[in-house]
Amino acid sequence: MARPRPSSEKVKTVAENRRARFEYAVEEVFNAGIMLVGTEVKSLRAGEGNIADSYAEVKNGEIWLVNANVPEWSHGNRFNHEPRRPRKLLLTAREIKKLHGAVARQGLTLVPLSIYFNERGKAKVELALAKGRKLHDKRAYEKDKDWKREQGRLLRERG
Repeated sequence: MARPRPSSEKVKTVAENRRARFEYAVEEVFNAGIMLVGTEVKSLRAGEGNIADSYAEVKNGEIWLVNANVPEWSHGNRFNHEPRRPRKLLLTAREIKKLHGAVARQGLTLVPLSIYFNERGKAKVELALAKGRKLHDKRAYEKDKDWKREQGRLLRERG
């Protein structure tokens, strides 16, 4: 009998790409594991890390997180890691094929939204399949977001 896949709830968010939802229209979100070395895990547990300028790409049937900055661990020695090295993301073969097809055929982009630790203590990346927004789309998105915020304010005042 197949065991149900454990839920991947965020326990501790380490790094978040806050501009991603503004710059891109997110179509689908995936949770992926990430291959890290020991000093990278320690650095992330200390709350350090930045994925603002990072992206993911498909290479040789694997997905890699590129340009994510995990600073060297402060107590590391000469075996400390390289801060901006490409890191392999762990997804199922079906998910990788789906992402590769979407990137190749539809021209979508793989954008990391956040790095977090789940309830089992594993580092995960929230990866979005997204489409870039044009300037007028960004303005419409901001206008819509402001209107929804104003609606909430009005409802609270009257209700």
